[in-house]
Amino acid sequence: MKLNKIIGKGLPLKGHKFYMLLSTLCFCSGLFGQNQHVTINVKNQPLVKVFESIEAQTDLSIAYNQSKLNITQKTNANFNNKTVAGVLDVILKGTGFTYRIENKHVIIVPVEKEIKTNISTAQGHQNIKVKGIVTDAKGEPVIGATVREKGTTNGTITDFDGKFELLIKKGSSIEVSYIGYQSQQLLADANKSLNIILKEDTKILDEVVVVGYGTQKKESLTGAMQVVKQEKLIDITTSSAENLLSSKAPGVYVNSGSGQPGSTGKIVIRGKATVNGGTDPLWVIDGVLVGSGAGNLNPSDIESISVLKDAASTAIYGSMGANGVIVVTTKKGKSGETKVNLSARTGISQLNKGGFSVMNGAELYDLYKSFSNQENIQFSQYDPSLRNKDFSWWNAATQIGLVQDYNISVSGGSDKIKSYISLGLYDESGAIKGFDLTKYNFRFNVDYQVNKWLKIKPSVWGARRDIYNKQHSVSAMYRCLPWDSPYDENGNLIQESQPKSWVSPKMGNYLYNLQWNYSKSTSYEFMGNLDFDIKITDWLTFSSVNNYKYGTTKSKSYIDPKSSGGKADSGLLKDNNSEYYRLYTNHLLRFNKLFGSHSLNAILAYEFNSYTSNATAQTAAGFPSGFIVADVATTPKAVGGSIQEWAVQSFFLNSNYSYDNKYLAQFSIRTDGASNFGENARYGTFFSISGGWNISREKFFNVKWVNSLKLRASYGSVGARPGSLYPQYALYSIGGGYNGTSGAMMNQIGNDDLTWEKTYTLGVGLDATLFDRVNINLDYYRKRTTDLLYNVPVSGVIGWSVNYKNVGEVLNTGIEATVGVDIIQKNAWNWNVSANIAKNKNEIKSLYGDKPEIIISYAQSGIVGTANKILRPGYDIDSWYTTEWAGVDAENGDPLWYTTDDNGNRITTNNYAEASANPVICGSSNPDFYGGFSTTLKWKNLDLAANFAYSIGGKIYNYMRTEFDSDGAYTDRNQMRLKKGWSRWEKPGDIATHPKAVYGNKSHSNSTSSRYLEDASYLRLRNLTIGYNIPVKKYISNMRIYASGENLFVLSGFSGIDPEVPPTGSGTGVASAVYPQTRKFVLGLNITL
Repeated sequence: MKLNKIIGKGLPLKGHKFYMLLSTLCFCSGLFGQNQHVTINVKNQPLVKVFESIEAQTDLSIAYNQSKLNITQKTNANFNNKTVAGVLDVILKGTGFTYRIENKHVIIVPVEKEIKTNISTAQGHQNIKVKGIVTDAKGEPVIGATVREKGTTNGTITDFDGKFELLIKKGSSIEVSYIGYQSQQLLADANKSLNIILKEDTKILDEVVVVGYGTQKKESLTGAMQVVKQEKLIDITTSSAENLLSSKAPGVYVNSGSGQPGSTGKIVIRGKATVNGGTDPLWVIDGVLVGSGAGNLNPSDIESISVLKDAASTAIYGSMGANGVIVVTTKKGKSGETKVNLSARTGISQLNKGGFSVMNGAELYDLYKSFSNQENIQFSQYDPSLRNKDFSWWNAATQIGLVQDYNISVSGGSDKIKSYISLGLYDESGAIKGFDLTKYNFRFNVDYQVNKWLKIKPSVWGARRDIYNKQHSVSAMYRCLPWDSPYDENGNLIQESQPKSWVSPKMGNYLYNLQWNYSKSTSYEFMGNLDFDIKITDWLTFSSVNNYKYGTTKSKSYIDPKSSGGKADSGLLKDNNSEYYRLYTNHLLRFNKLFGSHSLNAILAYEFNSYTSNATAQTAAGFPSGFIVADVATTPKAVGGSIQEWAVQSFFLNSNYSYDNKYLAQFSIRTDGASNFGENARYGTFFSISGGWNISREKFFNVKWVNSLKLRASYGSVGARPGSLYPQYALYSIGGGYNGTSGAMMNQIGNDDLTWEKTYTLGVGLDATLFDRVNINLDYYRKRTTDLLYNVPVSGVIGWSVNYKNVGEVLNTGIEATVGVDIIQKNAWNWNVSANIAKNKNEIKSLYGDKPEIIISYAQSGIVGTANKILRPGYDIDSWYTTEWAGVDAENGDPLWYTTDDNGNRITTNNYAEASANPVICGSSNPDFYGGFSTTLKWKNLDLAANFAYSIGGKIYNYMRTEFDSDGAYTDRNQMRLKKGWSRWEKPGDIATHPKAVYGNKSHSNSTSSRYLEDASYLRLRNLTIGYNIPVKKYISNMRIYASGENLFVLSGFSGIDPEVPPTGSGTGVASAVYPQTRKFVLGLNITL
């Protein structure tokens, strides 16, 4: 918070931080003051210069709140012997402020409706006098707050101490308001003094938001973007910044995925616009383009996140903005007293089983007894005693995990120098035994105003991440039979990797190997900036951002000679080392000038971004048990290494124009040159144009219940580069060769004409505030992507295997909506609710040449047996393409599928080979719509907050069911319990969901088909938090304790572990045996000194 500002002669006001000096003093002294005459002649000078000139020529002092009034706003003033009142009338016009002159003091105040301070007592009404004091959340008086009798213009203003007295009708309520704070309503009481606490209204205070390469007033935005502030981000306990955005911004789909400590979410903004699998948005941290992820950024250091979604917002990032842009602003030092912030939270985590559970010993035995071919069950242990054998592999592998997150930061400074420093520690042991993550963070930044024209902004941050992995097997929790225990009758671990006493020894006793085997890794990441601003004139500034980022990872894997994986080689030691560095710089010329009611700001810039990485790997074999260095090994088993490099340079222009804050326009153009394109298409040019109309600022607009109303429209282009670093070149792969001599084989065809993937987006939007409590944002977009980049398979007959091409066009259209409502706004009570929803429709419009379709094997998941996806014009980019399931034959219990006869009709068959030759499109993995909603309830010092996420529609391929719902096909592993509503065929006439169970089933009922495609809809309670702000006085300015539950429940019909499945390989929508998401219970403490 900034201190009050009183120019010139000064007026003591007890140090109040947010003030506007108001008083109803002597009318005569005010009249004398405003009749004093001044002569002023300034041209294009800050408003404060006019104030200083008035003070110099009169005996008046001028007071104002510099955090509310823009005193740097340029103005022209040419007055000759003009009254002070006449000067102020002119220069304050259109600023939203007016003035009072009282007892030689000029007080600049926000424009308010007329207040009548005298009411008649001769109207037959009984009147009462109410009095009280108005303070802010820190207990400091709010000077100049308006206190009004509700429904009238009768009112007054608070004095120097925040006190007021007002004569009103008995039984009336009063309204208390002040700019930048939430208004309060309460019933008047003549018998006691009212103590009224005003809370800051963040919707008003947060007028400036971070956009591409700068900041902009929210009112003047013409693009589609969403700003999420820190208080909305910190409701989950995570080490990854990617996980913070789930359900908090419309059109931003976050798949939280795995529950393993340190895992990151998968983010998709406004649908999938490419066929090459890449959907990751660009991350920008403090003006630095850092790539497709946030790295090891400490979530506690984040001040806000801006999500840029349309062309007007993202085109300035050119070739890197096709999937949207996430702009992160970290915390900085602020002028004022030094503040120390401490935060600590600790909690426990447990696995969420979801809708999936495997059978116990008795249930599995009953399934085996139901097999129609009992004579084929020949393992020696098969007898009723198996019903009493029930080892829980789930319990053996799981535990109550522990998570701890501690942070301390110190910030402060003066107008000349400000600094911020923070330290963080995050530690989490997994809910599956044996996996531990520890992460350390630090950050230090300084803003130093060297002189009037130079500001330097050095900063440095770093992180260390340690992982120790002796994790119990996730797949064994589901696969291993309950009849097979890893322990003998005496409770000792069986010293065999495949115990002969087991029913299914091939599943393996992973606990045997875990006696010795482990892996560990240590990663470091550092980023340093030396940024500076040079003020050339009042309207022209040169800014430079210069960044170096370095990261390194060292990992070791130890496989003991006694373990099943190490016996053949007498042990394996694997060491991997990798490092990278990025160089980033941009140089911007910033123009910002006012011409009367016209405002123009623009940037002209050059940018360079490069990346270099190298990696080495070695595997040594043949060593005594317990040694962990390769020196003792007898055999150099394998070596490997790689070097990767790329670079992009850019030139761009961006401009924003505003007339009287009513009519807004924006234009940008950018040219990028990238190292991974052909000679004929190395440079690409991208643009955007947008406009806005603040209708509520028009004189003709006089709808009292509409506080603000703005229309927006934009059109522009962004680009994308291929995932490969060298797709333009003809490449050879060099392998082991022949007889020890290296040899080269043809691998990739070159393409000198390979060009940019381009996305053209048209968008329209509406922003409105109604009744001072309802905020609405609506957006519609149409996003067309052309020249799709795809690694096209080539017939092996010609000697090459792949060839990068520009193959076609994809269209995304969608709508997004956000609504926030402040339902209750009272002194003690506050309740708000917000919700967002997004719907995206995706369609492939064309593919290259006469190619009718491209089949994507196993949905790019890398899991053999998963349904394919298909790229076909007219259909969704994530369409499933597989054999269509037709159910169960009621007469004999056979599985049925659909096939196509010679006449093109769809008929049923029990012949899988026939049916699989005629696959069809069976829906898409993309949801129909998705979003989130939240609520916050506050009563005095207590607060309660809840955050929900939902997704409706879309289909998941539940690959786990091919193994665990196999109708007897897989007899070497456990099977899942049938869900409620499922049934198995037992006799002719049964209408069942599952075919007859047969030991060693050969009917292909569990082969790839739409049988295992399931509805992905869900409703999830992401977070529930209850907190209490402890009243404190000395030394501590704020103390809050809270308890929260994360991922408390999921409502879904999905039969797998979790409908929010993490990506597998480059694909999405495939559910396999993954680390389940965890449920956390956390206690936290925040202290500000």
